[in-house]
Amino acid sequence: MVTLLGVSLLSFLLVHLVPGDPVRIMLGDQATPQAVAHLRRSFGLDRPLPAQYLSYLGGLLHGNLGTSVRTGQPVRTEIGQRLPSTLVLGCTALAFAVTFGVIAGVVAATVRRRVVAALVNGAILLGMAMPTFCVGVLLILLFGSTLHMFPVIDDGSVRALVLPSVALALPAGTYLARLVKGGMLEVLGEDFVRTARAKGATETRVLFNHALRNAILPVVTVLGLQFGALLTGAAVIEIVFSRPGLGSYAVTAIQNRDFPEIQGTVMVVAALFVAINLLVDLLYPLIDPRSAGGGSDNP
Repeated sequence: MVTLLGVSLLSFLLVHLVPGDPVRIMLGDQATPQAVAHLRRSFGLDRPLPAQYLSYLGGLLHGNLGTSVRTGQPVRTEIGQRLPSTLVLGCTALAFAVTFGVIAGVVAATVRRRVVAALVNGAILLGMAMPTFCVGVLLILLFGSTLHMFPVIDDGSVRALVLPSVALALPAGTYLARLVKGGMLEVLGEDFVRTARAKGATETRVLFNHALRNAILPVVTVLGLQFGALLTGAAVIEIVFSRPGLGSYAVTAIQNRDFPEIQGTVMVVAALFVAINLLVDLLYPLIDPRSAGGGSDNP
């Protein structure tokens, strides 16, 4: 609650520091001063900032995100129409990121062939270095325009979700791959792994039942942060692939200086971020019983 309160205050102050008058943008340069004053009064923009913030905060406590200056529609309704698309994109991208991160991390840590290890490590470094929009454009050129395997503009199909999800997942996936690789290299030198091998366990069982089970724990701890990063990164991807989600909605709101839309989007993303991290904290003891004080030091 304290976090959300801080976000509400910070977002409120920042949007009012941005140059530009949303009323002027909506009415145009030819609007009369009387029309501008009337519209500002109808949206409460003529009141002092402390009074505006207290009114905004009171609305938040009742689930009211305000009314869009641009469309005149409730911001809660507009966000509710776009949020499912962004959540689907974020969840799909997270699944791709975890899958790629685990596989690439395990391969980079265990494969002894220099060529394969070099290729995997190179892919991880390249994924970390490339901006998301560049990945999206390259995917469009290769798999959309050249190979015609996937649609490049959202048409509501599952196939149209593949390219934006992969583009959004690549930075998070490469970061998770580094975590898994580091965890695997550390765990493979532990006594319980050597004990498992001495008892005759197969290499596959050692890697997946013993090493990976412990090496993946750091990944779980950052999933909440990564999902939040995916939601914020969705703005660029939704514009590149013409997806009508929360990110493109926020960009349009910023361009039009629509204060209620901007603040509402920030608050919804912040609330999701807090909720997901809380869920990860609650699930972590189930994944690693040692964190609850009930396990032994050696798995």
